[in-house]
Amino acid sequence: MSAPSVHALSDVLDQLERAAHGESITVQEVVDTLGHKSFAALMLVFALVSTSPASAIPGLTATVGIITAILAAQMMWGRRSVWLPGFVTRRQLSTQRLCQGIGWLRRPVRFVETLLRERLTFLLHRPWLLVPLGLIIALALFMPVMEIIPTSGSIASAVIALFAAGLLTRDGALVAIALALLLAVPVAIWHFGFGGAA
Repeated sequence: MSAPSVHALSDVLDQLERAAHGESITVQEVVDTLGHKSFAALMLVFALVSTSPASAIPGLTATVGIITAILAAQMMWGRRSVWLPGFVTRRQLSTQRLCQGIGWLRRPVRFVETLLRERLTFLLHRPWLLVPLGLIIALALFMPVMEIIPTSGSIASAVIALFAAGLLTRDGALVAIALALLLAVPVAIWHFGFGGAA
């Protein structure tokens, strides 16, 4: 197996930006662009979009949560190609906001790429991989509720993006960091979201 590209994350953004044409782009077009077998790339791009200023699009956090949960569940089951329900694939995103979000993400993504390398790859295989996948499903299913908690959806999406980036670049250390954050994020969101509002 060839080594993953150190610019893999930027490559995903490049593909998405090239696909963004007209006034809007559907989720199905994003899947077609990145490929029906690119679970990690799809999870990464939707999580990154939800982390960026594009997250201001109403309902985006909930949509990303649903997509992430479905992708993670299919990875757990060992499915080889992506399936998403029609009500998700027909969802449209503003290309203007999407491209603004991609532009905002360029600098942090380039910085993260300088830190990535192939290591601890055993964490990318079963049974080790099942733990973070299970936690991601649980977090993603809670994301629709995060629509009412400011910044919580972006925090959750950032952690999911770290996990997906680790998978895409075969960096097990990044997956381990994401796992630690996955355990901490729900507690933090509860404390600063619901707890802080009490």
